[in-house]
Amino acid sequence: MIESLLLTAARISTFSPQRRLTSASGFFFERDGQLFLVTSRHVLYDEPTGHAPTRIEIELHIDPANIAASTGFSIPLYQAGRSVWRQGTDTAGKIDVAVIPIERGALPPYTLYRAFTPRHLLGQFELVEVGTALLILGFPLGFHDTLHHIPVVRHGIVASSFGLRFQGQGYFLTDARTHRGSSGAPVVMRIARPDTGREDLPWILLGVHSGRFDVGPRDLKDDEMLGLNSAWYADILLTLTAT
Repeated sequence: MIESLLLTAARISTFSPQRRLTSASGFFFERDGQLFLVTSRHVLYDEPTGHAPTRIEIELHIDPANIAASTGFSIPLYQAGRSVWRQGTDTAGKIDVAVIPIERGALPPYTLYRAFTPRHLLGQFELVEVGTALLILGFPLGFHDTLHHIPVVRHGIVASSFGLRFQGQGYFLTDARTHRGSSGAPVVMRIARPDTGREDLPWILLGVHSGRFDVGPRDLKDDEMLGLNSAWYADILLTLTAT
């Protein structure tokens, strides 16, 4: 048996057009019967670095009886010259989260995956305290179980006041050891007693991992990196997946 959480994540490779560029993380989100792939917006397009892939490829499990069976699934990022992903902005500017609609009929038969839903977002009366334990599920530096094609999990904690926009931005901080390739990973918290709609996937989706923080004045020889990361609040998915 494989834990349902591990089937929510997808390893992303970016290409332009056939040349492989980078690897990253993503996950599935479902709403009103529509399936989406969620990742960081900078995975799909990043102005400062000139990163502009024309397509991505995700790895899918294709045999429920054999977790090692997989195939690559290519997704073009542009149609008729327009980007296919959805991204958002708020009063502070761009939000580093993007979603791509996935046509279920285009998926291989018997594709095996799990998807978060709006039920997995934080409820109105659910609280997250600073220091709460969380997991970041992804593919750091592309590392993963290459036989079974499943991600690895890093442990962390909530490192800023959850619910507040850190420095006015739409994210909170996590304290966790992360690496390149984790961009777009889901940031989740365990549900001790899952209610209806969460039994098969007993986790709350808190955020979308974006990147690590560093400090300009840090002495590169004497000072370690902060070990802090930004995670954009997951409720942005309700806006990005609205019909």
